[in-house]
Amino acid sequence: MTNFDISQYVEMALRRKWWIILPFLLAILGGLIYALGAPKIYEARTLILIQSQKVPTSFVKPIVSSGIEDRLRTISQQVTSRTNLEAIIKEYGILADRDMLPVDKVETVRKRIILDVVRGGRGGGNAFSIAYRDSNPQLCMRVANALASNFISENLKIRESQALGTSDFLADELENVRRRLAEKEEVLKQYRQRYMGALPNNLQTNLSVLGRLQSQVEQLNDNLRDAENRKLIIQQQIAQSRSMMEQMADLGADNSLIELDDGTGPDQGESQELASLRKQLKLLLTRYTENHPDVVKVKTAIAKLEQAEKEEREKAEKEMAQKEAEGADTESAPEEAAPPAPALPGTGDFLTPQLEQVDFEIRKLKEEIKQVQRKMAMYQKRIEDTPKREQEMISLTRDYDNLKSLYESLLNRKLEAEIAVSMEKKQKGEQFRVIDPARLPEKPVEPDARKILLLSLVLGLALGGGLAYLVEMMDHSYKGPKEVEEDLGIPVLVSMPIRYTEKEMKARKRKAFLAYATVSLGFVLSAMAIVMAYKGVERTVQFVKETLGLVG
Repeated sequence: MTNFDISQYVEMALRRKWWIILPFLLAILGGLIYALGAPKIYEARTLILIQSQKVPTSFVKPIVSSGIEDRLRTISQQVTSRTNLEAIIKEYGILADRDMLPVDKVETVRKRIILDVVRGGRGGGNAFSIAYRDSNPQLCMRVANALASNFISENLKIRESQALGTSDFLADELENVRRRLAEKEEVLKQYRQRYMGALPNNLQTNLSVLGRLQSQVEQLNDNLRDAENRKLIIQQQIAQSRSMMEQMADLGADNSLIELDDGTGPDQGESQELASLRKQLKLLLTRYTENHPDVVKVKTAIAKLEQAEKEEREKAEKEMAQKEAEGADTESAPEEAAPPAPALPGTGDFLTPQLEQVDFEIRKLKEEIKQVQRKMAMYQKRIEDTPKREQEMISLTRDYDNLKSLYESLLNRKLEAEIAVSMEKKQKGEQFRVIDPARLPEKPVEPDARKILLLSLVLGLALGGGLAYLVEMMDHSYKGPKEVEEDLGIPVLVSMPIRYTEKEMKARKRKAFLAYATVSLGFVLSAMAIVMAYKGVERTVQFVKETLGLVG
């Protein structure tokens, strides 16, 4: 690999200097002509600050929670819509001097609108800028301010629309959930009415009632056994009474009469029925107290029977006294058979009502026992079905509780949405505020003289160097003795410079002068290009004018 020799390239540049200088100067001239002659495009920019809502978020939660980029994209689509841009074009007379279709005008204006988001801008929050470019600086300022106003108004409309839409949506969902909740409440109400008293929360009550009913059944069974025992005693007394009455009927009237003059005392004349009742009373007193209903009944029966026997004795004594008062013939008359003693009230007839009463009491006790047993079966069924009812209640109440929780959550959100809607209507929420309105632009943004001139310098150097290198590669002549020796392989003995005539010398001097003048002009143009690139076209032109004015 041969070593890099810069001297060869320097010699080549000197030999082909005009191929380098002329394209360089042409590129610089072309760049200056374009920078000075191209149409001036001005830009007016408006800076808008995104202010947070004035009411603290701990009191009112914002409904519009989308990112700034998303909202700006949405607002930008609305502001740069065909309808809105056509109104702006018509109002400010944009592109009125050009014969273009309305669609092309809208597309041209849309391309001239620039939207940039600035994070952490002035004011401590997010911001964005809206810029508009046009050849008329006054028109740029007016259109930029109009676009900013449209952005602010559209933002208010969008926020209020989103808040109202959210509130309406929550209202519809709340009504839907309320209707479903009412249906669940009705189902739960009907279920509770259907199984009233058999619900899980009635378990302790049912157990207590069942215990009381069992005690009541035991008491009724004891009463029933007592009544059946009394019935058995009364039946035995009736049977004994009937047996004694039959025996007395067989003995005849003489044996059945009560002799009044045999000196028998009241105890001897006591009837068998009264003796039986006294015996029953003694038996009852061994088991019950004197206030027991059965004891009171027997005492009442004894008192009635004693009163009846007393009345019968008094009646018999009156009849005997009447017979003694009739005369002696009554005494001399042959003695007739004494009439049979009047029949005392039969024991069977007297105890029959008691027997019927005891039968009634037994039937009543059995009916009460059946009723209580039916109640016990009902409560027992309720207790057995309690686990099943509990599972059904869990299913019903779980759906009801979920719907109720959802309803309460939606209700709270609905109230918050209504507050947010009121906040948006009163413009207390997040807002766009213009902090830097568009001003009249003083210098154009296009064409960018710095970029154009720098590109012209680079392009001129590249184009000149490329052409010089290309011409050098196409020239196959010998440039020095060394090339001849290398190519022919023979040594060069003498190398003589070219000799010019006087006329040729003058011509070469003129060419050199023109070349130097051209190079000087190129350097001047390059210097101007550098100055323009550094200070700008306007300031450079102003500096040249001032300099020419001083010179003049």
